[in-house]
Amino acid sequence: MVVKIEVFTSPTCPYCPMAIEVVEEAKKDLGDILEIEKVDIMEDRERAVNYGLMAVPAIAMNGVVKFVGAPGKEELMQAIKELLDE
Repeated sequence: MVVKIEVFTSPTCPYCPMAIEVVEEAKKDLGDILEIEKVDIMEDRERAVNYGLMAVPAIAMNGVVKFVGAPGKEELMQAIKELLDE
């Protein structure tokens, strides 16, 4: 199973780089089971609206928003594990 992670960011967001960093760390640990896409809401506003996002950073996994704000690595890894265990 591949977990698709979408990281919603904005160029002016001070917390977005932390969210990207934690997702990239998870990718280093887990490899090809993670498919990561970074979404700049200024360029793809419609997708953010479709998810009902009102703030960034936000992280969706397999089409479901799991985090608003930058999670810690442990939180992110636990959410990934739960998806893989389904």
